[in-house]
Amino acid sequence: MFVLEKPAGQPATSRSGGFPNMASVGDFNVLSSSIPATKVELSVSCRNLLDRDTFSKSDPICVLYTQAIGNKEWREFGRTEVIDNTLNPDFVRKFIMDYFFEERENLRFDFYDVDSKSPNLSKHDFLGQMFCTLGEIVGSQGSRLEKPIVGIPGKKCGTVIVTAEELGCCRDSVLMQFCANKLDKKDFFGKSDPFLVFHRSNEDGSFTICHKTEVIKNTLNPVWQAFKISVRALCNGDYDRTIKVEVYDWDRDGSHDFIGEFTTSYRELSRGQSQFNVYEVINPKKKGKKKKYVNSGTVTLLSFLIETEVSFLDYIKGGTQINFTVAIDFTASNALGFGARLPPDGRVSHEFALNGNPQNPYCHGIDGVMEAYYRSLKSVQLYGPTNFAPVINHVARYAASVKDGSQYFVLLIITDGVISDMAQTKESIVNASRLPMSIIIVGVGPAEFDAMEELDGDVVRISSRGKFAERDIVQFVPFRDYIDRSGNHVLSMARLAKDVLAEIPEQFLSYMRVRGIKPSPAPPPYTPPIHVLQTQI
Repeated sequence: MFVLEKPAGQPATSRSGGFPNMASVGDFNVLSSSIPATKVELSVSCRNLLDRDTFSKSDPICVLYTQAIGNKEWREFGRTEVIDNTLNPDFVRKFIMDYFFEERENLRFDFYDVDSKSPNLSKHDFLGQMFCTLGEIVGSQGSRLEKPIVGIPGKKCGTVIVTAEELGCCRDSVLMQFCANKLDKKDFFGKSDPFLVFHRSNEDGSFTICHKTEVIKNTLNPVWQAFKISVRALCNGDYDRTIKVEVYDWDRDGSHDFIGEFTTSYRELSRGQSQFNVYEVINPKKKGKKKKYVNSGTVTLLSFLIETEVSFLDYIKGGTQINFTVAIDFTASNALGFGARLPPDGRVSHEFALNGNPQNPYCHGIDGVMEAYYRSLKSVQLYGPTNFAPVINHVARYAASVKDGSQYFVLLIITDGVISDMAQTKESIVNASRLPMSIIIVGVGPAEFDAMEELDGDVVRISSRGKFAERDIVQFVPFRDYIDRSGNHVLSMARLAKDVLAEIPEQFLSYMRVRGIKPSPAPPPYTPPIHVLQTQI
């Protein structure tokens, strides 16, 4: 087996600042993106563009194209405004995109000197282009990527600067608590059983329900429990959007009696407990019938607390290092195996340096890993047994030494599905579930993978000796499900990469939440090169 990992104990670092160094394995990026969809805003600037105009400078525009996974076709995503007469534009119009951890998003920025009002780009002078991925942008220092513009042979086309900023307003949540006073009595033999219903307004004037409080029985002066709601759900990030709150008296048969309503907004609520957040509950029908009608009671905001929901991306920007370990099965059951006889004495090893140098078991990038792997195949004897526990424990030892959230460890095991130490592996996984660690298993070949499915624990949480795993840390993926019979290798490997990485952000966040670890506000300054550590089962 071999391992790509940055040893624990070194400073958590990023490639050039805000996001950590990661290697690529095959056709997928270990770190190319984030979170089950974070929205990012891309800002584009250029410096020293080509001058295509004779009597003035160029009038540049930027056109962004995206490329779907496995598809060679580029599709236009959007355009900036045209800025007249400049070779150093700072475009005001932004590109807002979804950013996924498990997907590679290819981008192409084309630049033109606009010569007319025609939307047809062939009518304008081409100034060059830049290719990158969205992960490349957010993974740069300060999420700021600067690259040369290319595409015109023999010409220096200048540089482009693309900056990504995560849109954070809709990731906020609010914790609110309300009480009411002197609500109308609706029950014949008692008082009322009141509850609140919150609605956000829509552009067409309609309302969408977004929250219901619990029912407080037999009172005209209820105090509801505090509740948490996302700003996205409450007002979709628009602080001045109307929020309508209805007050009902609960009835068992579902025909709840309407007591009254009031309107507010996120901006008003954000003032917190004050005279501004005491609302009169109005019943329009009752008001229309009774001349002396004042209200049907009042509702008061008792507390309003804003909480920002942290994301996987927040930790990465804060400098958390993702250590990636790859374990390849070296047993005699297939061409890739765990457990091998090592030269010169033929001893069986479950943990050896793939490059043959235990004092310096590092390789440079994926090419270095593959070179060491092929060289190792020529010198070791495929053997057995297939033991997972040693490599899990190997990574767990590193993970156990880091408890402050500065590092997280991901172990990828590539195997044929035969496992010799199931009981020990279960115990290792249960123990590792308390650590900053995730395990991905890719099954290769036609074997039955029932044991791997059991380790996955999606249906039944894995246990050992009566103790259950603290959290789900294992993801199993059978490689054969991603073989594209049509021969589209790129597409099939992209799908494999997506599913392999899909659970990592939530597993990562589950560890941080349980431990109460918050993201660091700024990345550390130290920036070492990418290293690859080999280990062998």
